[in-house]
Amino acid sequence: MSSQEALRLAEEHNLDLVKISPNAVPPVCKLMDYGKYRFEQTKREKEARKNQRVVEIKEIRMSPSIDVNDFNVKLRNAQKFLSEGNRCKVTVRFRGREMAHTNLGQDLLLKFAQDCGEMAVMDKSPKLEGRHMSIFLSPKPAKDAKK
Repeated sequence: MSSQEALRLAEEHNLDLVKISPNAVPPVCKLMDYGKYRFEQTKREKEARKNQRVVEIKEIRMSPSIDVNDFNVKLRNAQKFLSEGNRCKVTVRFRGREMAHTNLGQDLLLKFAQDCGEMAVMDKSPKLEGRHMSIFLSPKPAKDAKK
């Protein structure tokens, strides 16, 4: 029907004439209560935002000469972060002559990732950036945890 007829029909029923696809030939329109539509749309968006969860990146720092008990404490903290659904960045910092033995730090990070293996996946292999070597751990998807 013509746009004048549609507009008249909308006014008779106290509704709005809303263009669904204005670029189509002929343009597609719909009769609706636009205020009610906007209210429902914002309500849906608010509900979606409420269910949304922001994933944080937690960082754990250690040195290559870390002791066993300190390593276990850091490991437990990382496992707690991963169980909460956060990503974890594990960093080894090298000071002074420790830079000559970066392989110790790499072994430490790989051992850390292996110990977190049941609940996390290593995103990137150990990478040296200046005096810091780091890896990223992400929690395993829920599907894998159930199997």
